[in-house]
Amino acid sequence: MAQGNILLVDDTPANLELLLELLMKQGYKVRCAISGPLAIRAVEAMPPDVILLDVNMPDMDGYTVCRTLKQNPKFKDIPVLFVSALGETLDKVKAFEVGGVDYVTKPFQIDEVLARIQTHLALRAAQFEVKVLNAQLEQRVVERTAQLQKEMTKRQHIQEKLLYRATHDELTDLLNRPGFVRELKQFVTQGPGQMKSSYAIVTLACDRFQQIINAFGHLASDRLLTKIANRLELGLSQDAVVARLGGEHFAILFKALDVEEREACQGILMEAKRLQAELSKPFQLEQRELFLQTKCGVVFGQPHYENVDHILRDVDIACYWAKPQGQISPVAGSSVEVSESYCVFDNQMHHQALNRIELEGDLRLAIERRELTLQYQPLIALESGELAGLEALVRWKHPEQGMISPDQFIPVAEASGLIVPLGLMVLRQACEQLRAWQEQYPLAQSLKMSVNLSVRQFAQPDLVEQIEQTLVETGLRPQNLKLEITESAIMDNAELAAAILGQLRSRQIQLAIDDFGTGYSSLSYLNQFPVDTLKIDRSFVSQLDQDPKQVGILKAITTLAHTLEMDIVAEGIETEQQLKQLRSFGCQFGQGYFFSKPVDAA
Repeated sequence: MAQGNILLVDDTPANLELLLELLMKQGYKVRCAISGPLAIRAVEAMPPDVILLDVNMPDMDGYTVCRTLKQNPKFKDIPVLFVSALGETLDKVKAFEVGGVDYVTKPFQIDEVLARIQTHLALRAAQFEVKVLNAQLEQRVVERTAQLQKEMTKRQHIQEKLLYRATHDELTDLLNRPGFVRELKQFVTQGPGQMKSSYAIVTLACDRFQQIINAFGHLASDRLLTKIANRLELGLSQDAVVARLGGEHFAILFKALDVEEREACQGILMEAKRLQAELSKPFQLEQRELFLQTKCGVVFGQPHYENVDHILRDVDIACYWAKPQGQISPVAGSSVEVSESYCVFDNQMHHQALNRIELEGDLRLAIERRELTLQYQPLIALESGELAGLEALVRWKHPEQGMISPDQFIPVAEASGLIVPLGLMVLRQACEQLRAWQEQYPLAQSLKMSVNLSVRQFAQPDLVEQIEQTLVETGLRPQNLKLEITESAIMDNAELAAAILGQLRSRQIQLAIDDFGTGYSSLSYLNQFPVDTLKIDRSFVSQLDQDPKQVGILKAITTLAHTLEMDIVAEGIETEQQLKQLRSFGCQFGQGYFFSKPVDAA
């Protein structure tokens, strides 16, 4: 907008010529119109920057022209200066009412007209600049808003990804434990103190998964877990929610059971069995077929549950109680019957779990205070009837509960790791006692003291050093000590077991496989281990009188042991008939109530 574009509107040619000449000398671009209609057409053709408008004109006066232009949004901002011979106040007021911005009375001074034109051009330029600035500002606001929206969307996506990663298992892409808890809370919680009851939770755990990791490594085991997750998801309803709670432990939430309770229970149990059947089918891993054993816990929704932590606690308890396929229930000494590889939770299991925790605390204190004692059961040479050795058995007399069966506290010690200090205590006391007897009785020099080694102890990296140190400190000769190890402890890691047994054998320590026949029962493995003695489990001996098949089995075991130059010890001999049969098989040693129950050192 250099000097401005001006439209002159006046029906008097002399006035037009005068203003035209003066304005053009000042460098303005000027157009002229001699009537109102011509003025409107001129504005529509090319809008001017300023209009100088006469009031009195034929056909259409200046007020009407101004009013008409101001009604059009395209032209309402063009400043209109009235130039008129009418000087009354009412005329001026009317000019401003119709939209005029200024009023110059004829005859006028040219300097005044120029000053007013310049003022309104400057105002128009300022308005235009403000408009441009406002447009730029609006554009910046729009751009900044779009940028913020984009950043918010990006941040929201990041938060969604973080939330997804926080609630999903990275390996299987199933929900993890926090995600499963979140899903469970959203579904079962209806309000303060109100919980839904029309649902069920099933957990599945793969038994002996650590063996698979040891055999194939973590990467292959991770691939197996992914395959397990895929199988679990197949065939489930859309409402079912699958999660990996950790390790080889999976869970499924079955929502909205809208059938009768009895039918719902049966349906869920059938579904649990179906899932176990799916997982029992062979998996291909490292070009081999692998078979899994699983156990399963089930919890049905109950209104009394206060929060989801209690639900997950109870389903974990039920899974712990379940009997692994082909094995006995891990909860020894329990009064709850578990006959399947799945288990439905009941409150007695929770009370039992609390009792086990209390028992564990008491056992820890008992070990620290040396409250546990040993009893000894004699080992008899079956041909001569002479004492050949003793087995050390730990006993616990609780200060409040009295005698607690080893079937109760030994599994607690195994699960908590207390079996390691307890086993060392038993080893030391047994060695000390036999050494004391040897010093007192010359005929005790050849006796052997049998001490059980647990699975946990056998896994200790410094086991051989601990045993060697105990022998040195108690003064007992290595050949007087016999360590009894279960089949499962050996077979969980056969290569490592063979190495440890070799170290013990090289120190002249006697070795026995305890409870033979209850674990793997694979006779072909025996020649791989430097073992001196097989101890036949009492379950075989107790059936000799009733089951003729047991006779054949024991004969086969005895023959094989003799071939491998191993001694045979039969446990649980209770009758003279059992003794005679075992002698006839060539069984050298035995122990049981027929000879003596376990007794204290005195």
